[in-house]
Formats: sequence, structure tokens, C-alpha cells
Amino acid sequence: MSEVEEVNTIKLATAGFDARFPNTNQTKHCWQNYVDYHKCVNARGEEFAPCKQFFRAFHSLCPNEWVSKWDEQRESGNNPSNFDV
Repeated sequence: MSEVEEVNTIKLATAGFDARFPNTNQTKHCWQNYVDYHKCVNARGEEFAPCKQFFRAFHSLCPNEWVSKWDEQRESGNNPSNFDV
């Protein structure tokens, strides 16, 4: 494999098992990872590795429309969750 091919290789993965949500609908898992990501970023910054895990998890679990809506609500201050640490 050439250097160019190695750089363009993308690893796809879904969210791993979360013991908090063993045999349930994944909606709560989606929401909790979204909230945890923004709390983590507020506390540690976007480059902190655990924050990236929350980001990957909510992006693989949540529909894009939900994330867009929550982002708009968060930016306008209308999201019901507390994103402070």
C-alpha cells in the first residue's frame, strides 16, 4: 500500500457497548453522549481524547436532524440540558 493510500484510509466504527443502556432503546444513549460531549468540551476542550469518544458515539447513534436541532437550541440558549460542568 502506498503512502497516499494509507493517508486516505478511513476507519469506520459505531458506538461501543455502554453498560448504562444494556437492553434499551438507544435514544437515551444518543442524548447522553451529546450532553456528555458538550460538557467535556466546556471543561477540557475539543482535543481531549474522551471528548472525541463522546463525539463519535453521538454521531453514530443520533439522527443528523436531531443533532442539528439540538445545536440550534444550544446556541440560542433554549436547550433544556445544562452543559456546564
